[in-house]
Amino acid sequence: MRKLPASYPIALLIAVFALLPFAVLVELAADGGPWFDSHNIQVLINTLLLMVLTGVGAVLIGVPLAVLLAFVNVPFKRFWLVLFSAPLALPSYLGAFTMYFSFGQGGELETLFGVSFPALGGLTGAALVMSLYTYPFVLMTTRSALLSVDTSMINAARTLGLPVMTCLWRLVLPRVVNSIAAGALLAVLYALSDFGTPAIMGFDTFTRVIFVEYNAFGLSQAAMLSLQLMVLVGLVLFLEARVKAHKERPGKPLSIWLSKTTVSAVLVLFLPVILLSIVLPLGIFVVWLLREGVSGFDLSFAWNSAYASMLAAIAAVVLALPVAYAALAGRAGRIMERVTFLGFGVPGIVMGTALVYLGLKLPFLYQSLGLLVLAYVLRFLPLAVGTVRATAESLDGSLTKAAKVLGASNFEAFWRVSVPLTTRGIVAGAALVFLEAMRELPATLMLGPTGFETLATYLWRVYEAGYFGRAAVPGLLLILLSGLGLIIMLSGERHADIVGDKEK
Repeated sequence: MRKLPASYPIALLIAVFALLPFAVLVELAADGGPWFDSHNIQVLINTLLLMVLTGVGAVLIGVPLAVLLAFVNVPFKRFWLVLFSAPLALPSYLGAFTMYFSFGQGGELETLFGVSFPALGGLTGAALVMSLYTYPFVLMTTRSALLSVDTSMINAARTLGLPVMTCLWRLVLPRVVNSIAAGALLAVLYALSDFGTPAIMGFDTFTRVIFVEYNAFGLSQAAMLSLQLMVLVGLVLFLEARVKAHKERPGKPLSIWLSKTTVSAVLVLFLPVILLSIVLPLGIFVVWLLREGVSGFDLSFAWNSAYASMLAAIAAVVLALPVAYAALAGRAGRIMERVTFLGFGVPGIVMGTALVYLGLKLPFLYQSLGLLVLAYVLRFLPLAVGTVRATAESLDGSLTKAAKVLGASNFEAFWRVSVPLTTRGIVAGAALVFLEAMRELPATLMLGPTGFETLATYLWRVYEAGYFGRAAVPGLLLILLSGLGLIIMLSGERHADIVGDKEK
């Protein structure tokens, strides 16, 4: 009889624990009102409109950029790829915050340049911001697919006189449509779960209305809306899982040579994307810093953010180890791993609603730092599991077997051989959890202990109070943290490329 892997019991316990928020929401929603009244239907329509417009906007920006950065002779292509991917690393509420206070009569742009721009808000403002910060999903999935396209048919069509643009439209894009759809669904999922952007733009989606109900002590109504939101999240995740990229044997890559003038014109055409998503937030925060200084900011806000995020990062990697090794041990372990991944699909506002109710049931947890750290761990555990598992998969299993032959117990072989060899994945996973927890807004607003202010919550407080100039320091620090996250992601990509080259 095959012995049960030692990691299974612990991984099973963690997987069951990951289902806790769903069980809490179901119990809490039982006391809620009707599921489909006129207000709920309007919120659903608003949410669907934002999802659709975000997906369309992300495709309209991401697909042309993917073609440009995959096929065209762009100078410094790596630099442009990093630059156009950068908005993905920033929390969208930073962009929404600066755009809200920059546009419109009396906005910062009018103050600085003397030119009045139309105000941004509602569905238009929310869809614009979400498109600007989610198009990199489409860019990356589409570019990856384009680079694997066999271009022999395209070259033949060009030889027969078919224009390049016609070849791209009729021969290339239909072959990568699944990859485009996958990126668009990721953008839609982001828009569906985001709280900060709709809230700042004053547009009633599920996330904003859930927070309003929570503040009005309508916890049962908030739970019911959370479950409705989770139905939409589940639908998007189901569609995303069903969309599979078409794989084909790569051939000679397609190269499109354009004049320097044409390439420059195309880049200038997409320059507003970078100006609005990267330059505007950074520039406005710097202007506010020069104007207001560090007035109202306390270093304890940064320390609180770092302390809570550090605790979450440590807890996440400790829990990730048994889950990752269970996933490598067999099918049952892979199922447990997928259960823990559910937390990453739960919007922060939903996680906050569930754990607030849990805190009310268990008073020793209510408004405690432990409850906030628990929310971070449940949400971002998949980040740690993914990096640890990816590192563990590349290990030579003979080393562990040799340790056991020499008399080491299973635990000794794991602790003294496997864990040190997965240090890179552990550090990377902890860093990703730390950075995401530092930027988390809704769960921190709902679960943070009384008087426990973080960078994200302080930014929200000054927005509510209208003292937008005081957002400079937390805004710049969050941008810096986002940059660090982007560096970690890119370094992981380079490592994967190096490993792939060695295997070839």
